Amino acid sequence: MAWLLTDATLATMAAGYGLIRDAAVAFDGDRIAWVGPTSDIPNLYQPLPRRSCEGRLVTPGLIDCHSHAVYGGSRAGEFEARLNGASYEEIARAGGGILSTVRATRAASAADLLAQSLPRIDQMIAAGATTIEIKSGYGLTVGDELKMLAAARAVGGARRVRVVTTHLAAHALPPEFTDKRAYIAEVAIPSLRAAQAQGLADAVDAFCEGIAFAPDELAPLFAEARALGLPVKLHAEQLSDLGGAAFAAGFGALSADHVEYLSPEGIAALARAGSVAVILPGAFYTLRETQKPPIEALRAAGVPMAVASDLNPGTSPLASLPLAMNMACTLFRMTPEEALQGVTTHAARALGLADRGRIAAGQIADLVVWDTDLPAELSYRIGGPALHTRIFGGQLDA
Repeated sequence: MAWLLTDATLATMAAGYGLIRDAAVAFDGDRIAWVGPTSDIPNLYQPLPRRSCEGRLVTPGLIDCHSHAVYGGSRAGEFEARLNGASYEEIARAGGGILSTVRATRAASAADLLAQSLPRIDQMIAAGATTIEIKSGYGLTVGDELKMLAAARAVGGARRVRVVTTHLAAHALPPEFTDKRAYIAEVAIPSLRAAQAQGLADAVDAFCEGIAFAPDELAPLFAEARALGLPVKLHAEQLSDLGGAAFAAGFGALSADHVEYLSPEGIAALARAGSVAVILPGAFYTLRETQKPPIEALRAAGVPMAVASDLNPGTSPLASLPLAMNMACTLFRMTPEEALQGVTTHAARALGLADRGRIAAGQIADLVVWDTDLPAELSYRIGGPALHTRIFGGQLDA
């Protein structure tokens, strides 16, 4: 269907906000056909049916480029226990922590995982998301990692949202293994091969940290990803500096994520590789961390910065990208313009997607209409202004 959106305040995200007031967008099926001032609508599009935005702000559909939205169980009880004085070690000894999520995820079927995850997905959509990246990483067996990825793929069929899936078997060492290299060889790489063969993985991720895996332990996995033609990304420098960002950049990584302990050498490596630094304030906030990502240094080096929810059961139970934007500005001093770029153009780049993240002819017609006319409101308001409606694939949400 072809139609016109008119009387809009457009944040096209071309060169910053790329703001056009009293603007119009022409849609042709699921693509944007034309963008510009309402007064300049070409004759070709003049007869099309129109829908007025009444001056409201229109942005590209928001892109959550880092989430763990599919998992089993809940860790709200652990959150309460910590606030009542229990230590992480005590919680882990009692069967809590990431392994509790692993047990719940392993016990659930793919259909169960989908059913448990959809309420979280609905929250993300209600906050403006039109594309969501979803990682595996709580199964930690070949079969359970594939099950998670299948459930993540199914999200896109159950909801009006585009899903990008990421293989994250190298997330933690499961209790049945004591040797990390053996786990990579016996679970992470075989599950990656199976996921690629079944069309379940769009990219490969890993957790590079003292409590997870070192760069040399991850090298065989990333080499396999390269051989399979899959791009890589990395949880890097969240709690310490193991040189993960530079390691990932050496494989041409799409992104390095968290990056609180990122060194000048790591920044330079990301800049050379054209990799995105994904900023995840939800985990920083939940863990009450104090080491902030080097925003000014990343900015000076020209490293693009994305912002994402990191939605997960343990360290970032956050489903709102506008709230993540507010946190990125308030906690890390990103600007509202950088934050909006972080959930649109730079988030698309962090996923290797060139067909979304801007309002321009030829882009996928995923847009969000907000009950404001000021782009800064998306970061200023805690939780963001109200979403008026989404346009997904050129069609208005009901």
